[in-house]
Amino acid sequence: MTDGSHTVRLEIPSVVERVDQVQLVADDMSREAGLAGDELHWMGMAVREAVINAIVHGNQNDPAKFVFIDFTIHSAPDAIELSVCIRDQGAGFDPGEVPDPLAPENLLKTSGRGIFMMSQFTDELSLRRVAEGGMEVRLMKRIPR
Repeated sequence: MTDGSHTVRLEIPSVVERVDQVQLVADDMSREAGLAGDELHWMGMAVREAVINAIVHGNQNDPAKFVFIDFTIHSAPDAIELSVCIRDQGAGFDPGEVPDPLAPENLLKTSGRGIFMMSQFTDELSLRRVAEGGMEVRLMKRIPR
């Protein structure tokens, strides 16, 4: 990896079958940043979950709407940082309204764990509504030098 940073941008229609293509890029960029083994796997799972959420929940499986994914590798003095930004074109949501998946009443539910998993598999997770509409999920993983 050279010093500086570079970005790979993807734009996919909201079709779940396209997630495997995103996974290939996620794995390639994660390897380039220095991830391997379990960390490579878990970062890929976080990206996959964010993209599926954008397609299914954000864009409501509407193939006329797109999901935008930016993978950026940045060389910081003490680490390599892999940042993945996933943005949909949906209505957005209030992250504070997402039920706690660890609350007793939610433990047996079959959905609602995606954001929690993303937070466990990355070093930083941020969610925000964007001015142009939709949600932006930013995942960050730091690989110490």
